[in-house]
Order: sequence, then C-alpha cells, then structure tokens
Amino acid sequence: MLRSLGQRRVTVGDEDDVRVVALRTAVSRLRRQLALLPAEFPDRVIAEDELADLAAMTDHGVPEVPRLHRSLLLIVGAIGSVSALSRGLTDVRHAVELFGGPPRR
Repeated sequence: MLRSLGQRRVTVGDEDDVRVVALRTAVSRLRRQLALLPAEFPDRVIAEDELADLAAMTDHGVPEVPRLHRSLLLIVGAIGSVSALSRGLTDVRHAVELFGGPPRR
C-alpha cells in the first residue's frame, strides 16, 4: 500500500522505525484535513509548507529532533487556533514527541 501512494518504508536494520511511520501517518492526515478545510486564514501557507517539509523529512530516514520541534512550533503557531484541526495537530505533536523532548537551553 505504501508504494501505491508513492511512499517508501523507513527501516532500521530489518524493522520499520515506528516513530517515522507514526509521524508520516499523522502528517499525512493533518495535510488532508487542512486541504479539505474551506476556511482561509493568514498563516495557512506556513502550515502547508511546514507539513510538506515534515513529510519530506520522513522520506529520508530518521529526522533531526531540533528540526522536528521547530516545524511543530511553526505549525502550532499557524493553525493552533483552528478548532477543526485540533485532533490532527495533537496527533502530529504526539508523533514528534516519540523522537524525544525539545532540546534544553
């Protein structure tokens, strides 16, 4: 099924990296929800761009944790107040958290 969608499996050794699969799935769902949302809002393009970046990161192995958190912050800032997307946004946040917490300052 992944091949039919133009996606490939990310593996670590002989096993799929479940974190990457979870992130890819959550990002894909949120991108679809955002595409179906008829309402326009000022930062929609930012959210779409960052979701596209996250999707691209999942195609190249395990993403860099700081970059994941930066993208998540930008997406939350862009669509955090759109209640129709709250569940999808929560799923993306949980998927990012699988990679570890944000870097300490």
